[in-house]
Amino acid sequence: MIKTFCVRVMALVLMLTAGSALAQRQVLDKVVAIVDEGVVLQSELTLRMDEARQQMQAGGQPVPPPNVLREQALESLIVENLQMQLIERMGIRYDDDTVNGVMQTLAQQNNLSFDDYVATLEAAGRYTITREQIRKELSMRDLQRGMVNRRINITDQEIDNFLNSEMGRVTMAPDYLVDQTLIPVGEDDSPELIAAKEAFAQQMFDAIQAGTDFVQARTIAQRGAATTPPSAYPATGGELGWRKAEALPTLFVDIVPGMKANEVRGPIRSPSGFHLVKLVSVQGDIQSMVNQTRARHILITPNEIRTEEQAETLIRALHARIKAGEDFGDIARQNSDDSASVVAGGDMGWAAEGGMPPDFEAQIKDLPIGQLSEPFRTSFGWHVAEVMERRVQDMSREFSRQQAENALRERKFEVELQNWLVEIREKAYVKISPP
Repeated sequence: MIKTFCVRVMALVLMLTAGSALAQRQVLDKVVAIVDEGVVLQSELTLRMDEARQQMQAGGQPVPPPNVLREQALESLIVENLQMQLIERMGIRYDDDTVNGVMQTLAQQNNLSFDDYVATLEAAGRYTITREQIRKELSMRDLQRGMVNRRINITDQEIDNFLNSEMGRVTMAPDYLVDQTLIPVGEDDSPELIAAKEAFAQQMFDAIQAGTDFVQARTIAQRGAATTPPSAYPATGGELGWRKAEALPTLFVDIVPGMKANEVRGPIRSPSGFHLVKLVSVQGDIQSMVNQTRARHILITPNEIRTEEQAETLIRALHARIKAGEDFGDIARQNSDDSASVVAGGDMGWAAEGGMPPDFEAQIKDLPIGQLSEPFRTSFGWHVAEVMERRVQDMSREFSRQQAENALRERKFEVELQNWLVEIREKAYVKISPP
């Protein structure tokens, strides 16, 4: 297959370069490496070398000699080519909508509209190249995650050790996004003026509690302070960015961790003045109370020997028998088509909110405990159901362990990725043409 492919490539090159006897012979492109069932072309190598050289120069790094740069660029193309062959065999492909979504993000990062970003790329002749590069990088990311994650094993002991370590405590600590407004107090302010500023800060807090947006309240104060005569006291502030608790200003360290998202507190006195503080959002908070439901059901599905009408008739008959006093579990074991719950008499076990099929969950969401539902249809078939129990479960421990496992996996990923890339390179058939 490799030989046939190379013959086709060489034949194509000969056809493209063949001209009249008077025309000068010109090589448009050539194969610099055969990689399993693929090839690396000189044009790809030249482009990769140019890109690498530009990145090094922009970053202030020394550019290696041409022969070393060529070897590094060629190796990266060989490994990339092997991955693209795996992607092709596995059928990994991203559609245009996903690529457009990434381009929309890139446009926003460059402070451009989507149309303006596309126009800029088209003017530079890079629109098609950029789209395909995005598609390639997305596909390679999925391939690498799938192939590498299966090689990584995280033990319970590793999770325990990580959670008990200083690094683990820092990593697992939540991040807070805080916004603050300050009504400054000067060293020469009189007690009456300080009291007036405190009262003004309290008015701002009351307005926010009544529904005024936090940022809007600060803006209103700033505009009022700029009028003649001033109708408000100056206000400064803004978001502090994502920070761990220990990186927050000392004044907020003991306050913010006890707040809920969107909660506002104040006025808080400091040597600088009176502060209003808002917790905009929290990331990585492992405190998680989850609503759970334990339900049981009987499922009757239409199939090759049971029509839709027959399935509905049967579920209604079973419903009537349960209403008449027969045991739900016995009827489920004898009739239900749900293999996962039939042995348990239809008991589906505890499921967190959102953990059941949406159309089924919607039917039992408001069903009183112990009350039999009316027969209902979902995408799986016909059901009767009963909610046995509801509870609010603290899943903090489970979530913290899952976060710890994810952190450990991320730490191991890069090393294991390099090991995998070395392995596929060593197993591949690669023939490099001399420069």
